[in-house]
Amino acid sequence: MEIEKTNQMNALFDFYGSLLTDKQKSYMQLYYADDFSLGEIAEEFEVSRQAIYDNIRRTENSLIEYEKKLHLLEDFNTTKAVIEDMSSYIKSHYPKDEVLKQFIELLKKDRDEK
Repeated sequence: MEIEKTNQMNALFDFYGSLLTDKQKSYMQLYYADDFSLGEIAEEFEVSRQAIYDNIRRTENSLIEYEKKLHLLEDFNTTKAVIEDMSSYIKSHYPKDEVLKQFIELLKKDRDEK
């Protein structure tokens, strides 16, 4: 469960991190990406462990609310799945069609740049 939550928060942070304050970004980066403990972050910023905990929980809730309203991560994952399905279909039904392969590569490139 913890790994799933960490992965979810990191993905949401990738999409919505620019909407956060600098402090929120720092706390989330240290906690989720760099695997700092609440105590280590509190020591780094010279605040209480509780303050860090509260800020991270509020930030998590904000990220979840952004996703509920904007659906960027959901749309990204849906598009990714469709591209993979199309790619498999093209490989099995049109293995020699270079134009279709180029279209898939363009879609993948466009998706990866976002």
